[in-house]
Amino acid sequence: MDWTLFASAFLSATLLPGSSEAMLLLRLQGEVAPTALVLTATLGNLLGSLVTYGLGRLGNTATHARWLRIDSADMARAEAWFKRWGRPALLLAWLPVVGDPLCLVAGLLRVGLTSFVLLVGLGKLARYAFLAGLSI
Repeated sequence: MDWTLFASAFLSATLLPGSSEAMLLLRLQGEVAPTALVLTATLGNLLGSLVTYGLGRLGNTATHARWLRIDSADMARAEAWFKRWGRPALLLAWLPVVGDPLCLVAGLLRVGLTSFVLLVGLGKLARYAFLAGLSI
């Protein structure tokens, strides 16, 4: 397993800034099989999203605004996506700006863990597989 890629993907999926896509594209230039790299990035990114989801389950909106410094506009946007699209919105948890708040809102709204993992994992896998396909 490429632990540097895993760590980059993990941190990028939390509320910390980062770009695991750039790291994946860099690693794809090496000798490691693209499938292994895509799965490593997906796993790291999914686990990072689970941390954000867990923070949502453990807290409330006021806590997140105060301690996590989550912008209220991002949170309102994520909540609106959930109201309009429901759980399938989690397929877009890989998107910049709204992806992390979507995972947090999923935790706040007590979305089931199984559906969270399946939808977020599928969306993130599709994104990394698409990037890998472009670079080959």
